[in-house]
Amino acid sequence: MENEVKDKERFFSIELKSKANLKNVAIANGSHDSVLVEGSIGELVQAAFAEEIILEVIGKKGILRINLGEDEIKRTMQKEQAEVKNL
Repeated sequence: MENEVKDKERFFSIELKSKANLKNVAIANGSHDSVLVEGSIGELVQAAFAEEIILEVIGKKGILRINLGEDEIKRTMQKEQAEVKNL
C-alpha cells in the first residue's frame, strides 16, 4: 500500500548554479554557491496552464509553478523531433 502511494507522488528537483538565481528560500548553514531544492508535491491532482503562460502542477501536498507556455513546450518538442529525423 505504501509503495502505491510513493509511486503516485510527484517529486521535483531544482538545481541552480548560483544562489543569486534564488528569489526566496531558507538555506541551512553552508556557504556553497550552488543550491539544490528537492521535495514532493504529493499525488498529482491536476496539471494545467494558468493564464496560458504558467505551467501549474497541483499535488495533494503542494503546487509547482513555472512560467512556461504551452507554445514553448510544443516548439521544443518539434525541434527535438526534427533533430531525431536528421540523425
